[in-house]
Amino acid sequence: MQRNELFFRVRRQNDPKNNTYDWRGVAPREKYISKVLKDVEKALKQSTAVWKIVGGHHAIRSVSEHGDTQELIQQLLPILQANGVDLYINGHDHCLEHISSRDSGAGSKAWRGSFTPNSDKLEFFYDGQGFMSMQLSKGEVQLAFYDVDGNVLYSWSHTKPVPY
Repeated sequence: MQRNELFFRVRRQNDPKNNTYDWRGVAPREKYISKVLKDVEKALKQSTAVWKIVGGHHAIRSVSEHGDTQELIQQLLPILQANGVDLYINGHDHCLEHISSRDSGAGSKAWRGSFTPNSDKLEFFYDGQGFMSMQLSKGEVQLAFYDVDGNVLYSWSHTKPVPY
């Protein structure tokens, strides 16, 4: 069986032509969320990718202004963990963070928010604008966090065995 190198799924709900969100089919909210979670879980279970990357707008965990998203901790995180997801990349908080997920919400309006340290999980935090880059190969992922001038503030890498 041939194994894909990367699983990456984008779920789009807005119309790119006029940049508006299509809310039809979203109510009732609980039913909609349940369907989205089932779709994500099914896609992850079926994936044979070496790297599984999931992107979302809201942080699962955050030490910045919005804090942890309890709904994602309770409902999405167990799905990601059970299916061997390597990275959950998100925005929302206007900062750069490395907690067990990689957050890059700093490509946004100028912002200085509140910061609540979480020393047992937090590996990096920068309360300013910037961006994140990712280099991915069969056996390694490298992330770098930059300020607005392109200076590297923090980098991280992870390796895994290359499958046959």
